[in-house]
Amino acid sequence: MALQGPIPVGFDMVFPHGCYVVGEVEPVKDFDASTNGRFVQSRDKQSGELVWQVAVMDADPTVKPGQKTVAVKILAPVQPVQPVPPAPMPGLPFTPVEFDHVTVTLYVNGTGRLAYSIKVRAMRAPRSAAVPAPVKNSSTAGKEAA
Repeated sequence: MALQGPIPVGFDMVFPHGCYVVGEVEPVKDFDASTNGRFVQSRDKQSGELVWQVAVMDADPTVKPGQKTVAVKILAPVQPVQPVPPAPMPGLPFTPVEFDHVTVTLYVNGTGRLAYSIKVRAMRAPRSAAVPAPVKNSSTAGKEAA
């Protein structure tokens, strides 16, 4: 099979409506290596990088409420100072965020359903959308031409 391991995808494919940070960036525990009282951080199997995670809320209005919040894993050699969640935006209850170098890994979860893990290399503030030029209605367009 040609596809093995993480599948590279675009941010817009995973979060077409965007997403918002709703948690702190935290280390992911390696449950196999950790013992009672001794925390060992997980490492990515392909790259060997330390794994961190942040909870984000999917802005897609069609997503069921129980599936709105997902964990995004960040691969980085040290706790992300860069990437850090962007500064909160005035008037918004959550901080919008985008991710770069996104991969998706499919797996079968404990209930036998297909699930996926999202891993990224960078987190940043969303790119600002270009503001479209004002649209002139037909009644004012004729007056300006005259």
